Amino acid sequence: MRRVPAADAVAGLGLAGDRYALGGGTWAGYPDLEKQLTLIDADAVAEAAAEAGVPLGPGDTRRNLVTGGIDLPDLVGRWFTVGDVLLFGMKRCPPCAHLERLTGARLVRPMLRRGGVNAAVFAGGRLVEGAPVAVVDDAAAARRGAPVGAARPVPRIVALD
Repeated sequence: MRRVPAADAVAGLGLAGDRYALGGGTWAGYPDLEKQLTLIDADAVAEAAAEAGVPLGPGDTRRNLVTGGIDLPDLVGRWFTVGDVLLFGMKRCPPCAHLERLTGARLVRPMLRRGGVNAAVFAGGRLVEGAPVAVVDDAAAARRGAPVGAARPVPRIVALD
């Protein structure tokens, strides 16, 4: 994982060049809409690191986009934009044992409610560092070509017990 100041989001795929957009990755067998893009909050990562007592940066979580000051779980089931890119919040993204294997740190419990969200890309574009995140309604999403009504994506609710 590496930090970049900008990346191209591709509708229906995710980030250009990302392992999932290329058809690989640990979770390649999961539904396409659930693995296109992942977002995590920088403060949530810092809180998880403090709770676990380990050094942990946002890149260590293997999420694509790092946000600040956004209630990410509130985006599940909603259309939103990051800059000009139209996304749909598909599900919360709790950590798994795979992250613990990669980092060598006990992170599942500290990150349980801090793992961010998975989103699907419906209108691609350039993602740039510092781009605003904004919730949009169905009408605005439809104007951008997104499916609404009965064709609207259905988020998956992940139990976090």
